[in-house]
Amino acid sequence: MGLLDQIYRQLVVDHSKNRRNHRKLDGTNVKHLHYKNPTCGDVMTLFMKLSEEQVIEDISFIGEGCSISMASASMMTELLKGVPMDEALKLRSAMEQFIKTGEVAEDCDLGDSLSLQGVHKLRARHNCALMAWQAFDRVIEKS
Repeated sequence: MGLLDQIYRQLVVDHSKNRRNHRKLDGTNVKHLHYKNPTCGDVMTLFMKLSEEQVIEDISFIGEGCSISMASASMMTELLKGVPMDEALKLRSAMEQFIKTGEVAEDCDLGDSLSLQGVHKLRARHNCALMAWQAFDRVIEKS
């Protein structure tokens, strides 16, 4: 295993064990959605608070699942907090492309999510890496 692969693996493990934004969000204008991965049974509830200007003021999750789904959710919440919705939708599209093809969109910085680079080779794990993003889609639909 190369040094970069080892660093990426450690980053995934760190996000899985020390989940960022792993908490329930309360308050006015907080949208939430319970989501279950249809392929494996991982579950999460995603919470999101948008400003009037359509900026993600806060985003968090609670749930349990495999290390990939929980790490990806942690990474997603870090990536989207404070981001305008139009930029968040660009990142969402770039993340799906990255997981499904392994290709990184030139105009998007996926941050720590780049550590999930090997997932595109594991089709059975695509839904794990995209679970939080799929929940994000559904929260937006509810808005």
